[in-house]
Amino acid sequence: MTILVPPSLQSLPTSLSIEGAVSIVIEEGIPIFRASQIIQHRIETLLQKQAEDTLTPEEIAEFDRYEEIDDYLGFVNRTIRNLYLASPSAKSE
Repeated sequence: MTILVPPSLQSLPTSLSIEGAVSIVIEEGIPIFRASQIIQHRIETLLQKQAEDTLTPEEIAEFDRYEEIDDYLGFVNRTIRNLYLASPSAKSE
């Protein structure tokens, strides 16, 4: 049996409002955790600035933290989906 280890999070971006930072949607009966629309908009802004090569050092650090959060949410979502697909109830559907 493989033990899954979540990615490490060292810190959160200071611009990340903890309240409303993550949304949950249901896809095929499975909860999926995603960054909220506000956070997605901020990430898109940072991506645009990165493409223009105009990120400040603070924004680079912020963008790095968002990448870590994305890795973490991806891990959580994969783990939940795999547990669901491995459950007896999922096999009978």
